[in-house]
Amino acid sequence: MKIDDYALLLKLNEIGTIRGTAKAILISQPAVTQRLKYIEEYFGQSIFIRTSKSLMLTPAGELILEHANKVITEEQAIKNTIVRSGEEVQGTLSIACSTIISQRFLPAILAEYTRKFPKVAIDLVTGISEDIKRDHKNYHVCIIRGEKLKESTCERLFDDPLYIFDTEPFPKNKLKERPLISFKSDDSMHELVDNWLYHHQDQIKPQKAIRVDQIETCKQFMKQGLGMAVLPESVSDFMMDEYPNIPLKLNGKAVTRDTWVCYQEGIRKLPQVDHFINAIIDKTFL
Repeated sequence: MKIDDYALLLKLNEIGTIRGTAKAILISQPAVTQRLKYIEEYFGQSIFIRTSKSLMLTPAGELILEHANKVITEEQAIKNTIVRSGEEVQGTLSIACSTIISQRFLPAILAEYTRKFPKVAIDLVTGISEDIKRDHKNYHVCIIRGEKLKESTCERLFDDPLYIFDTEPFPKNKLKERPLISFKSDDSMHELVDNWLYHHQDQIKPQKAIRVDQIETCKQFMKQGLGMAVLPESVSDFMMDEYPNIPLKLNGKAVTRDTWVCYQEGIRKLPQVDHFINAIIDKTFL
């Protein structure tokens, strides 16, 4: 058995389908099926039951998956020990990052980082902060928005003020009724917007909700005049002079989204992780 075979079992169990796993690891579906057949022949047991919807672990499969977890963990521990003992910064740096930060800021940070440390392999996952928080222990570093992670060391990177944009002006002393376009985000973002709208219901009244998946889609819908959109400054700085907007404020204070870098205690003993955390903390974002 190779280490990749154990990793495949873990990925199959995580995703739940052969087709989805093949797509995730970028190999063909028949190749995944053939490798799984080899592994089951090696152990002399069926590891998964194939149902119409997903793969289900057999009792033997549960034991084998537990063993696979141990093998992967021990393998990574050995690699990390070797990296710590070496003079050159190398190894793997695993990052889970909020989509907004990964699109707007992370490319430049990683470009500079990889120029300094070319032997470090980057393992990057992006998504909404709620999903990252749920699986945060699977990564060396998490860059999230909203509430910081519990049971982790977290350092605030920057506060991101929110603005509401439209192609039509925001009149004073008159109720503005327009559709509100929102993008997929975690609950804390939607709570900030809903709370602000509640306290400004005499000024702004959304006619209906238009929901889209990506923040870029939200921006384009707004630019085409389909409605209002609440956007963070980090992705709208070039729009301030072009489109009518007002900052979100409550009791005279700006409504903002905090951005955090979070990591487990002791992880900075890994040089590749420590250098990355230093790089992102030193970054000026807004």
